[in-house]
Amino acid sequence: MAPATDDSRTLTPVQSHKTPVVCVFCGASNGNDPIHLDAARSLAREFHRNGVKLVYGGGTVGVMGELAQTLVSLSGPDAVHGIIPRALLRYERNYVETGGEVDPQSLIDENVYGRMTVVEDMHHRKHLMAKEVIEGGAGSGFVALTGGYGTLEELMENVTWNQLGIHARPVVVYNVAGFWDGLLQWVKTAVEAGFVQPSNAGIMAEATTSEEVMKTLTDYKIAEGRFKLRWGEK
Repeated sequence: MAPATDDSRTLTPVQSHKTPVVCVFCGASNGNDPIHLDAARSLAREFHRNGVKLVYGGGTVGVMGELAQTLVSLSGPDAVHGIIPRALLRYERNYVETGGEVDPQSLIDENVYGRMTVVEDMHHRKHLMAKEVIEGGAGSGFVALTGGYGTLEELMENVTWNQLGIHARPVVVYNVAGFWDGLLQWVKTAVEAGFVQPSNAGIMAEATTSEEVMKTLTDYKIAEGRFKLRWGEK
């Protein structure tokens, strides 16, 4: 996906007084093991302790719903911003097929799941989420919890954007119960095969607890092999 606007091309210094914003990619399913919902709740508690604002895909079900409602219960609705494409509203818990226009407010209680923005497509959703992270304070970044195809796609897009110099924010894999072991091994394989430079192997950082997630976001080191590209210039 090409950079959407100039907002995501420059890596400007972050003012320390700004609130950290973390975008979490995660599944709309509970998974077969309660450890995944437990991890979502633990991450929400860690965000609350550190004054972090969450931006996420806007769902009210599965891991993402658990993460959002837990943080809202601790920090209030202003701490969470969900961004959901209109087509996905049909998968929310209170959706009823009416044949007409669906009012998002009738489906998603912002006092439970946080502030919601409905957009028309996936590209707009991802652009807005990335923009909030890039404009956030120190400690802002991207985190992948457990999820499926969509979670993996969004994670790898932001790894790629980091490598290309579109953003310089941390990208963290919250590796719950070894869920991401295969992906982390793939990075090693790609380095050995010559398709990822060793100096870029650390773009995607691993954390195994919610506390480690926060520490990794704070201590993240920019990979030396990132491309020095200047996006949006002719």
